[in-house]
Amino acid sequence: MTAPSTHPDASDASDASGATGLSGTPGPSGTPGTPETSDLRLVVLDMAGTTVADGGLVERAFSRAAAELGVEPGSADHTAKLDYVRATMGESKITVFRALFGEEETAQRGNAAFETAYAELVDGGECRPLPGARETIEELRESGRKVVLTTGFSRVTQDAILDALGWRGLADLTLCPADAGRGRPYPDMVLTALLRTGTDSVRQIAVAGDTAYDMLTGVRAGAPLVAGVLTGAHGEAQLTAAGATHILGSVAELPAAMARAQAPR
Repeated sequence: MTAPSTHPDASDASDASGATGLSGTPGPSGTPGTPETSDLRLVVLDMAGTTVADGGLVERAFSRAAAELGVEPGSADHTAKLDYVRATMGESKITVFRALFGEEETAQRGNAAFETAYAELVDGGECRPLPGARETIEELRESGRKVVLTTGFSRVTQDAILDALGWRGLADLTLCPADAGRGRPYPDMVLTALLRTGTDSVRQIAVAGDTAYDMLTGVRAGAPLVAGVLTGAHGEAQLTAAGATHILGSVAELPAAMARAQAPR
């Protein structure tokens, strides 16, 4: 079966703030000191590829799961499906399996096999924080902001990652697609973060992630600062096309980017 070719459409981000280069200088609607970025109180961060090093674990876990479903490693079908997985990094994993395998029972089996394989890799020690990630989360919280960690994985897998890193309690809240109703690229997790943290307005939200789906989620939720980081799945062109207002080398640059966005002229 040939995988469908669905990539985030740049037209979905037509209402996004202007994109930027590596300097992180805000685009048109993120001009320093404007009301839109003057009071960023909630920071919604992706996990794998943004705060947690992926190291190819998603692709390895998918390959194991696909093999259990009869997809021959190295075949054209396997290559096409793996390309789709790469293109949809950040999306809810069960949604990806439904797109690739169609029938619900098969998709559920594949997703379960993926989650098991990923958890085994995490338990095997192949999971580590990206440089500066923990310090960034601590700095943001110490400044009085709420920090929420989100993922496209299941709650079981998210908890396994948090346990492996010793990150229980590091953020104010952690969310997976099941907690919000729908995963990325829908805005549900960002909006659930707003509701559960008691944040007053979507204009007080900053979103950061490494995939086009993270950017679309932030844009659709109405966040004025949507930062793409270059430590994960997608490059600057994909992040910008999906609506990134800032492009950062890593999440460690986020506090400074937020400070610049909120600084008076």
